[in-house]
Amino acid sequence: MMSIGAISSGLSGLRSAQMALDVSAHNIANANTAGFKPQTIQHQESPTGGVSSSVSAPQAAGQAAESGTDLATETVNSLVYKHQFGINAKVIQTADQNLGTLVNIKA
Repeated sequence: MMSIGAISSGLSGLRSAQMALDVSAHNIANANTAGFKPQTIQHQESPTGGVSSSVSAPQAAGQAAESGTDLATETVNSLVYKHQFGINAKVIQTADQNLGTLVNIKA
């Protein structure tokens, strides 16, 4: 059923956006930590629909004097992930409304 698939895709998008926000928050929180290497997140389209995400933490090659976190990049990423979260919430809301309409038509 189309609405169930949209809800599933929206949920995977919400999880992905939340994971991305967590990574960005972690990087920002450690921006003043000497030698900190920021984590990165990779998103991949799932063959069955939706998205899957994974976090990678780079290996420290040595103790650097300053953090590798770029606050401007992390700020922009946080805004993008916030909007990604909101868009996926709208997908779920719309699919739920459509599913409710279908149920009412059948009743």
